[in-house]
Amino acid sequence: AARHVKEISDLVKNNKIGGLIFFQGGPVRQANLTNKYQKLSKVPLMISIDGEWGLAMRLDSTIKYPKQMTLGAIENDSLIYQMGRDIALQCKRIGIHVNLAPVADVNNNPLNPVIGVRSFGENKEAVARKAAMYMKGMQDAGVMANAKHFPGHGDTDSDSHKTLPVINYSQAHLDSFELYPFRQLIGQGLGSMMVAHLFIPAYDTTRNTATTLSKNVVTGLLKDSMQFKGLVFTDALDMKGVSKFYGPGEINVKALLAGNDVLLFAEDVPNAILLIKKAIAEGKITQDEIDQRCKKILYAKQWCGLNHYKPVKTKNLYEDLNNPKYDWVLRQLADASVTVLQNKNSILPLMNMDTVKAASLCIGLKNETDFQRMAANYATIKSFNIDRDAKNAERDSMISKLKNYNTILVTINNTNVKLKDNFGITPLAEALLDTLSRMNKK
Repeated sequence: AARHVKEISDLVKNNKIGGLIFFQGGPVRQANLTNKYQKLSKVPLMISIDGEWGLAMRLDSTIKYPKQMTLGAIENDSLIYQMGRDIALQCKRIGIHVNLAPVADVNNNPLNPVIGVRSFGENKEAVARKAAMYMKGMQDAGVMANAKHFPGHGDTDSDSHKTLPVINYSQAHLDSFELYPFRQLIGQGLGSMMVAHLFIPAYDTTRNTATTLSKNVVTGLLKDSMQFKGLVFTDALDMKGVSKFYGPGEINVKALLAGNDVLLFAEDVPNAILLIKKAIAEGKITQDEIDQRCKKILYAKQWCGLNHYKPVKTKNLYEDLNNPKYDWVLRQLADASVTVLQNKNSILPLMNMDTVKAASLCIGLKNETDFQRMAANYATIKSFNIDRDAKNAERDSMISKLKNYNTILVTINNTNVKLKDNFGITPLAEALLDTLSRMNKK
């Protein structure tokens, strides 16, 4: 850790980088490091974080908000505005100026390995509406939002952290669908945008050229055609979607020439600076253009309040970040997102419980859950628990125990977001549910 801190300190002092992004740690450690690096920097650093579901996406001991797919199930979008505002207040408290959220990708490919639950859903209007609420909530509280991953990472079946995904759509399709949320956000004052590592032949047929490195996409489409005047960030430049084709310094120059303002997670900064100077000397980019981009970043830093920089106070930091007032919005979000997908034979709500012989079955946790305890407050409901990978003998024993009940509340726990893992729903869970439905249990 000490070596890493020295490495970053050198980049701040000697290479005069413009900002930092934090990927892991805890609140007090992050605050102390932020203060240390800010003290070393002549111009205050712009600090950013990937906090799509709040600071907890990266930092321990902080509030974890629902992922965007869960927010997609909420009908009262003003709650998403309040969430954005609360996340921004937590960012400000810990010295963060840009939160790399919301995800404005339309999740129209169920096989997507990297976006999935990070998207608000597959309806472009809903995605645009909810992303705008998240953005405004943050920006009204003085933290810059960052819409990602332009021009749309929703319809890929590969992961740009590992390879360069290909999107084979026409410009007309992309314009009416993928670009829709981004266009809406630009119209409503979006502060910054992140460009994805995608290969989209409709925009640029140059081999192995990710959208991040394509002048057609960054300058032609985003800046000129869509008239985006905010900061343009690359996605992380160490991701395999770009890094497997070029050396680190070379990527930085290509990204700059394409039109990006902020080079995120740039590797080999000293070499990149030399290569950028070389590009200016060779007339590939003018000094005036570099100056314009620097001014743009300085304006953004001023908008973030960095012209009145103050160190982060570590006293009461944990308490302030976990203030009970935030919990209230969190509870409302959870409440509003609960969704009934099917209600065959109008089984819900459960009525006349005094005449029903009911049990609650929890698959995946060994001890009685809050849900089971709460259910038992309403009626005599016997609790049963079984491990997600229980053996056949345990499964058969559980089935015989449940024979005497006619209504069973089943909860499936320890699920996950991975399609290849069947979302954590084990063969045992499927077999149990199948058997119970064949036994005509409600």
